[in-house]
Amino acid sequence: MAIRALRQHAIAFTPHLYDWEPRGGTAASAAALGVDEHEVVKTLIFEDEARSPLCVLMHGDREVSAKNLARFLGVKQVAPCAPEVADRHSGYQVGGTSPFGLRRAMPIYMERSITALPRMFVNGGARGFLVEISPADAVRALSPTLVDVATT
Repeated sequence: MAIRALRQHAIAFTPHLYDWEPRGGTAASAAALGVDEHEVVKTLIFEDEARSPLCVLMHGDREVSAKNLARFLGVKQVAPCAPEVADRHSGYQVGGTSPFGLRRAMPIYMERSITALPRMFVNGGARGFLVEISPADAVRALSPTLVDVATT
């Protein structure tokens, strides 16, 4: 679904395969590809208190401050979804979630500093598969709301 969405939006991408490691996260994928973990962007599925899903794009070497995200959204709380719930919302398996081609339409939030990267590596819709794209292309295709909710 992700590759179909990238092609639909005429986004140039370079595919990168690597050996996926359970619990390896972005550190493992960055090491496998020989790139800075800061350029590897993780796709996280959260829910608000009404259990409405939202997608957050964050640098691999940063975490999302749920408190700051909730404050930005004007809700009491947001939290990452359990893996099986995230799978149902996104249509992807956790570890292979892409912001492109999500099963359910949901708001997408992107950490603002991602837009300053020369390139980003984001999941292409399967475990062990990242696509290298321009952050500007991601913004054009996803129309995310830019946020400042990163913690180290």
